[in-house]
Amino acid sequence: MGQKVNPIGMRLQVNRTWDSRWYADDRDYGNLLLEDLKMREFIHAEAKQAGVSRVIIERPHKKCRVTIHAARPGVI
Repeated sequence: MGQKVNPIGMRLQVNRTWDSRWYADDRDYGNLLLEDLKMREFIHAEAKQAGVSRVIIERPHKKCRVTIHAARPGVI
């Protein structure tokens, strides 16, 4: 059997970056990760017609920035 490689992790140095960019302490990490998953799920559910291809979540100091890449931006 061959080894399975994650396609995102394999291409990170070539032409792609992480979809979530933030750092958290051990006590906050789980809560922030669940927030990210819920945000992505909500965006994909609410914008089905927009053709969302990518959701990037950045968390600078005490804020949250969400960037949505969509095929039809006026639909959101």
